[in-house]
This record gives sequence, C-alpha cells and structure tokens, in this order.
Amino acid sequence: MNENFDRTPGAGRARNLPADPGLMGPTGDGDTKTAIFNQREPLRQPRTSPPFAENNVSTVNDVAGGEFKRQSKPQQSANANSSSASKRCNEVDSIVKSSKLSASAPEFVPSGINSYEGDPTFYDDDYYGEPTLADMVTDFLDHLSSSPGSFESDIEYITGIINTLVTTEKLLVELVELIYTQSTAIPNFSYTGARLCNYLSHHLTISPPSGNFRQLLLKRCRIEFEQRDVAVRGDAETQKKLHSFVLFLGELYLNLEVKSGKGPPNRADILLSALNDLMNSLFNNPVDANLICALTGSVLDDAWKESGKPHMEELIQRIETILLDATCSRDVRQMLLKLVELRSSDWGRVRAAAAASNATPDNDPNYFMNEPTFYTEDGTPFTAADPEYAEKYQEILDRQDYFHDIYGENGNEVYDDSEDEMEPEIEEAFENFCLESERKRQQ
Repeated sequence: MNENFDRTPGAGRARNLPADPGLMGPTGDGDTKTAIFNQREPLRQPRTSPPFAENNVSTVNDVAGGEFKRQSKPQQSANANSSSASKRCNEVDSIVKSSKLSASAPEFVPSGINSYEGDPTFYDDDYYGEPTLADMVTDFLDHLSSSPGSFESDIEYITGIINTLVTTEKLLVELVELIYTQSTAIPNFSYTGARLCNYLSHHLTISPPSGNFRQLLLKRCRIEFEQRDVAVRGDAETQKKLHSFVLFLGELYLNLEVKSGKGPPNRADILLSALNDLMNSLFNNPVDANLICALTGSVLDDAWKESGKPHMEELIQRIETILLDATCSRDVRQMLLKLVELRSSDWGRVRAAAAASNATPDNDPNYFMNEPTFYTEDGTPFTAADPEYAEKYQEILDRQDYFHDIYGENGNEVYDDSEDEMEPEIEEAFENFCLESERKRQQ
C-alpha cells in the first residue's frame, strides 16, 4: 500500500488536479508530500468608475497618489461603517427612550390592532346578539313564502316563538306592521299571510288595553284604506301598493274568523263594506291595472245578498258601463266579459236537484226519461218502458260481471281457471244446460 495515501475525506479529489506551475511549491523525494495551494483569483474591480474630481480633470498627483488612495480605502470604509453603526445606535436609543412599551406588561399588542379587553360593551349580549323580533319574523315569513305547504306543521312552533318574543304592546304593534308589510310586499303571499293573521289572532297570549292582534291589524288596514282615493291616481309604485292591499284585504275577509259566543265563528263583516268602497275607487279610474284588481265572486255576492245590499249588482253594472265606454285593452275587456258571463250563470254553480216526487210510470209520461237506453244485437233500442227491459238489463249486468271476473278490473288481468276445472259429469251437465238455454232463447 502506498504510504502517501491520504485518508482525509475528499482529499483525493484534488490529488490529481493539474497545478499551476507558478503556485506549486518545491517537491521533495518519494517520502515528501506535494504542497498544492488552490488560490482564487483576486476580486475584480467594479465596472462603475469612481467619481472624478471637479471639472473631470486628472492630475499627475492623482495618478501618483493612486496607490496611496487604494491603500487608504479600507480605512475609510471602516470609518464609514463605524459612523453609521453609531448613528443607528443613537436612533435606537431615542426610540427606546420615547417608547411606551414595558417589559412588565401582561401581553404585547402590535400597533394598529385595537384591544377590546377594556371595553365592557364588546362582550355585551347585544353584540353577539340574540335575534330581534324583526329578524325572527322575517325569517319565518320567508320560510312560509318558499314552503307554503309546511304551514300546518310549522305554525304552532312559529307561534310559540312569537309568544316568547312579543311581551309588550310596542312589540305587538311592531309584529303587526311586519306581517302587514311582508304580506303586501312578497308576491303571492297574501293568502298565506291572511292565514297567519287568523291563526295569530286566536293563539297570541298578549292582549294589551289598546287592542289585541286582530284589532291592531284592522287599524293598520284602515290607515291604508283611507288613502285609497289618492293612491288610485298615484304613480305606478303607489298603485301597485294599493293593489297588493286590496288582494290582501280580500284574502283577509275569506280567512279571518271572528269567534262569537254562540255558534261557529263568522267572517269580519266590517271588511265587506271596505271591499265595496275599494272596488268603487278602482272603477273611478278605469285603467287596466285597476280593472284587473276587481274583486268579485260567489262569496261576496252571497254575503251582500244575505245582508240585503245590492253591491254586486251595482259592481256588475259599472263593469258593463266600462266595457262600453272605457278604452281598456283587448285582454282586459275579454276578462271583464267573461266575468259578466260567469255572474249571469250564478258563478258556475249547479243547484241541487229537487226532491224526487211520487211519480210512477202510470201518472208520469216522463218517468223513464232519465233511464239508460240499451241496444240489442240487431241494433233495436230498448228502455225501461219495454216489458222485457228488466230481464235483458239483468242479462247485461250478468255479462259485465262475467267479463269482469275473467279480465279483472282493468281488463288486462286474465283469469286463471286451471285450478277450478270441472269434473266430467259437471261439465257435461253444464253444456246441456247451456244448449237448453240457447234453445229456449231462440224460441
């Protein structure tokens, strides 16, 4: 083994590198080591030239003193570093002296971040908030508007929450205003809103001296009712609010129940006269939007007839006059014509038939008028007036029952009689019976 083998890690990597002749030291004999110095190149001068003297003139003294300047550069750099370090120390000392930070502070809060530890209202219940009455009622109404089918299943829970929130007269007035506003603002919510008002009028526990829920609701509707003559000739937005109110008031009349001491609950009759006045106000300005909002129907007609007031007759007459004089659109005119036609047919209702009399085939020639007419195989008609009607009618019924048993109720269920096969004697007797019946029928 070679005694000059160097066991130092990485030593062999530079062993065979070519050496610069000028950097190689003297070599000895076999047991002497080769000294190789891997020196780096001197640092390059910066590409930017140093600043020139005034007027960009270089003198001989500058050139001659160039060597001296190069030698004094490290010293100048050291002095500059020393002065900048001392300047920074002075700045730090001034910051420390003017700082309000303390080493004994319980915690460090960076600048720009507000601390709420000292503010007792930051952790107040109003910040985290229990939901307000307006938030809760708005959420309930939005839910009922998007899922009206859940009214029956959710109304009891909603009423319980409202009973816990509405504890003062002021909150009850706010509740009435919220429900009225949403019922007239949300499209197609007037029916559900009227049902909600009816349920709350019977199940809210609070009843202040100023009035219960139903009374406060009617007062709110009266405020809008008294502005009808101005609103009917207002701008488009004002007329739209009036139309929403009219529809809501109509639904309120149909759904709001007033309990009486005796008998079943009744409707709020006070709304009948209000609806009549609203219709007259709308017809006083017969534009399309007002005419479309006309409220009629069998319920109003019957209620006015029972009270002895001809309001429906007067409304129909006004509609007929509008059809002759007013310049409404074709679609609205067609709608009003259909309305007049429907009213003439008693709103499409079919009255119950009169009680059956003691008519007989002997004293009433029309006794068999409503009986069905059948036809034989050769096309001869026969009715209940024919002597053989009963026998033939029973034969048809038996035949229908026979086919019903074979094909089932829907006509596509084949009857499986494999388990009900007759014995040979019974089958022969049945065939003889059928032949005998056919012979008698032909006679």
